[in-house]
Amino acid sequence: MRYFKLEEDRSAGYTGNVDGMHKWRLPGILGCPTCKATWSDNSKAYPSVDLTPIASLADFEEARPEPIEEYERLCELVRPLLPPGAVLTPGATFGPLVGKAHGRFGQFVTPVPWWPLVQREAFEKLQAEGLPGLQGCPTQLRFRQRASPVLLELELLSVGRAHSDCLPSNGKPPCPRCGRLGLSLPKHLVLDAASLPNHRDAFRLEDFSTVVVCTERFVDTCLRLGLDGVTFHPLPTK
Repeated sequence: MRYFKLEEDRSAGYTGNVDGMHKWRLPGILGCPTCKATWSDNSKAYPSVDLTPIASLADFEEARPEPIEEYERLCELVRPLLPPGAVLTPGATFGPLVGKAHGRFGQFVTPVPWWPLVQREAFEKLQAEGLPGLQGCPTQLRFRQRASPVLLELELLSVGRAHSDCLPSNGKPPCPRCGRLGLSLPKHLVLDAASLPNHRDAFRLEDFSTVVVCTERFVDTCLRLGLDGVTFHPLPTK
């Protein structure tokens, strides 16, 4: 199986713009007691997760850093509501993408590279092809124009990792307390073949979660159906 990185097709000529945020979020970490870092990462998004059963819902509405003990407390409130296999990190987001949108959109839309949206008709075509592991979640986007598309957000779990050969040989392991991996995305990314799932055709990497990966089967299906708005760049595996 070959794998590809999904990216926005900037040459497609679409004018669509999405300005939104997910409804809820975990705080970032303020001064981890182990690695001393203050950090947050909003690339892990779980739009299917409804936090309304949590009594202290206001704790998840504002983006902010918190001491790690408070972050860990909030994680425990969220954890029972997560889909199987979901990974929590500081800044992870939940619920629908809420905001405004306007312009002309392709079948795929990437308001940011790690939050892929897809028009409902295109998603239904992909579902009809039987691609495993695809979940499209409703958004709450307000459009200026009357003839507006219905956009769904693909929920992508974090699985798969970069191969050690493309990482610095002197790189430090993740912080044992907060999990921060202090590495930049490799210029020449190589996937660790042993870590890749066989039950999902689209996912994000666990260690570099801004990277959305899809299988050759997903790519071939999109090309055959004429679904546009994104490009697919091959990723080597080892």
